[in-house]
This record gives sequence, structure tokens and C-alpha cells, in this order.
Amino acid sequence: MKTSGRRWHRRSYHHGNLKEVLLEAARTLIEQHGAFGFSLAEAARLAGVSPAAPYRHFRDRDALLAEVARSGFERFAARLDAAWNNGIPTPLSAFEALGRAYLAFAREEPASYAVMFETGVSEAQGTEAIQAAAASPAAEKAFNVLQQAAAALCRQLPENERPPLKLVAMHIWTMSHGIASLFIQEGSVARKVPLSPEEVLESGMLIYLKGLGVLPEVPGEETASGES
Repeated sequence: MKTSGRRWHRRSYHHGNLKEVLLEAARTLIEQHGAFGFSLAEAARLAGVSPAAPYRHFRDRDALLAEVARSGFERFAARLDAAWNNGIPTPLSAFEALGRAYLAFAREEPASYAVMFETGVSEAQGTEAIQAAAASPAAEKAFNVLQQAAAALCRQLPENERPPLKLVAMHIWTMSHGIASLFIQEGSVARKVPLSPEEVLESGMLIYLKGLGVLPEVPGEETASGES
């Protein structure tokens, strides 16, 4: 797994912040070793607490990973919601900001992003709690932001020509996730393409939206066969 290069800065342990300290330690270990490459005892050691201390909040490592995912979805949803900003100033510009926010989260929080979206695929055992986090209200809120964007973009279409908004939102999420995974999580792919992840996402979304018919016609744009 590609790491962000973020250094570990252990917080001083005070009564009441053990959970946050352990989450920070877990995110660091995930960046270094992958989601399933460390134990709860190792998280405790990095956090500077006793091996028994984590059990005050987490029954095992998978419970700790589930909380990394759940809290990650909370920040992710808030970030997408702020970027969308109810479609202001225009749905298209807000949609572009939404895409940039998606990629920024994947870049800046690689550990949380990996647990949120990758662990259920990469590990067959012990993922029930993580899968539950992926179905949490915060995860649903993130998807709802994408559905709001889809609704705003498709509003100009005749009602009988509008595609299912949930499907459009899923297409948007799939494209965003694929680009984040290939160009941010896997750095070697990005070096082969002379475009930034943001440019790849924007161009792909423009093609997709144009195919749906939701983009306005560009004045003077005609097919090559339109004129002699």
C-alpha cells in the first residue's frame, strides 16, 4: 500500500482520549502495513498504552478497523457535503468541486480510505464489523450527496428521459473510486499518465454527463460531417 508519508505524532494519553489515540495509531499502522498487517497489541504499543488498554473500547483489531472506517465515513460525508454546497454557485461547478473533494480525501487520508472501501474485498474473514461501518448512516450520507448532485444535474432533462438517480450516483461513485484507487492509492499507475487524477476524473465525468445529455450544447460544436 502506498503511504502518505505522514509521520506518526503520538498524542499524550489523557483520561478520555484513549479511543482517539488508538485510532491515530491504527491509521499509521494501516499506512505502513495494510489493514490486516498489525495487531491490537501493536496499536497499543505505538499509542504508548498497555496491551490491555485497547479492550476498553475495542473487542479486537477488527472492531478498531471498523471504527477507523466509520469515523472516516463521517469526515468523508462532511467533506463531500461541504464541496457540493447545495449546488452553489451552479450544479456543474459544485459537481466539479465534489469530485476534487473525493480525490483529496483519498489522497490525504489513505488509511481511512483503504479500510472504508478495500478491506471487504481483500480479506474474507473478520470483516462483518467493517461491512457494517460501510452501511452506517455516515456512509449513506456520503452516497446521498452524490444522489443530490445527480438530481440537480439531471433536472434539465425531460422527466421521462431522466435516468435512475441512484444509478447515476453509483456511476459517479464508481468512476471516482476507480481513479482514486488507480492514481492515488497506486502511485505507479499515475506516473504513466500525463494528467493529474483530477484532470482524469473531470474529463471522464464530462464525457459521461454529455452522454446523458445533461451538459449544455457548446456553441459552434458540430460533427466533422456537419459541414463540407
